[in-house]
Amino acid sequence: MDVKQVLSFIKIEHTLFSLPFVLIGYILAHNEFVATDTSGVFSWIAADLLWILLAAIGARGLAMGLNRIIDRKVDADNPRTAGRHLASGSMSMRTAWSLCGVFLVMLLGSAAMLNEVALFMAWLPVFVFVVYPFLKRYTWLCHFWLGLCLGLAPAGAWVAIAADSLGWAAITDAGWYPGIFFIALGVALWIAAFDLNYARMDIESDRANGIKSFPSRFGDAVTTRTSVQLTLAWFACFAISNPMSEAYFLAAAGAMAIVNIVVILRMDRWADFQTTLFRASMLTGWVLLAAIIAMDPSQAVA
Repeated sequence: MDVKQVLSFIKIEHTLFSLPFVLIGYILAHNEFVATDTSGVFSWIAADLLWILLAAIGARGLAMGLNRIIDRKVDADNPRTAGRHLASGSMSMRTAWSLCGVFLVMLLGSAAMLNEVALFMAWLPVFVFVVYPFLKRYTWLCHFWLGLCLGLAPAGAWVAIAADSLGWAAITDAGWYPGIFFIALGVALWIAAFDLNYARMDIESDRANGIKSFPSRFGDAVTTRTSVQLTLAWFACFAISNPMSEAYFLAAAGAMAIVNIVVILRMDRWADFQTTLFRASMLTGWVLLAAIIAMDPSQAVA
């Protein structure tokens, strides 16, 4: 097993979806707590960012590893995914479980270096990661559960920083509402919209193998309409959050919503719709991150 095989196994490129929102959660918490803190509590803020990023990488690797392990038989029955590591036998189950163990230790170890709240809440992402692969066997709502998985990224980063100052009150006092709540909800709906369209590739296989995807249940027309509705919904969430009461973030969210809707509505015009959709969706988070940094350059992440 080499590094290239590991990166391929966890689809490292998909980290580009969650990473900008991890950084957005960090920046929003930084602006809310660090900028007004004079007690020296945040003297290790650069280290906190490092631990947050390592925890995010661990969580992302664990999520993909568990998904590949639980779905290995489903992948083997799908022509598109039959070549994946476990489905094809190019990686052993022992290796896959070992990688999951490494990523779990990375997640828990990084959370422990942040604070008690981060450590004791680390069970939540692990729980949603384990549930997702099984959920797709029972309901088309699995796409929204996947959205929840990614929606935890900005929320987790925000709590990790806020808890340094507030402790458990970062969660119990609902200081996360409305700002980071609507950011996280927007991410969840954004990922759900992407995943609905991603699942179009496997409609026939899903129907044959009993996978309850939205497109296999409702068809292309309903999937397109629902994707557009979800895109408008995630734009509304980002607009409501308006994290710094500036126009940059709202304008960026609006622009990316339009781009995503155009891609979805004109899917027949793209030679490779899935690649175009991936790039447009991936770019969304980075544009929003750039907008937040642009609103206050002094808060940019080094």
